[in-house]
Amino acid sequence: MPTAAELAQQAFNKMKLAAPKVGSAPPPGSKGLIGMPVWMWVERSATTWGPQSTTAAAGGLSVTATAKVTGIGWNMGDGHTVNCTSPGTPYSPGFGKKDSPDCGYRYTKVPAGGEYSITATTTWVVTWTATNGETGTLPNQTRTAQTTARVGELQVVN
Repeated sequence: MPTAAELAQQAFNKMKLAAPKVGSAPPPGSKGLIGMPVWMWVERSATTWGPQSTTAAAGGLSVTATAKVTGIGWNMGDGHTVNCTSPGTPYSPGFGKKDSPDCGYRYTKVPAGGEYSITATTTWVVTWTATNGETGTLPNQTRTAQTTARVGELQVVN
């Protein structure tokens, strides 16, 4: 008969943890400006942010594993990382030039080649509870997606 920890792993193996579905403003292909806010967010769903739960059972023992994202790290491509504890707020034109309230950045220099490569990595924490009272955690999981940011410079001539 499998242990509670083994059933937790079986329950986890049934889950579908997807890479984050990234949104940004300005969007890929559009050009942003040095010093202007960049908004970053990811779609919030059971497979991209959680929580997501599945159960496995054997011999009268049942274990439910639950996975949820605890944070997302944005490697901005210029040597800086932004760590966010929420999926971020999708940008809307009504926000104008305001900073994102929960997940944003401002570039300070024009990239060589015209754009930065951004990598978004979600960290999933997986906990489990068994009907016999046992609880535990499985190793954290990560999922990664990439996007780009084109950044330019605005020069004013008198």
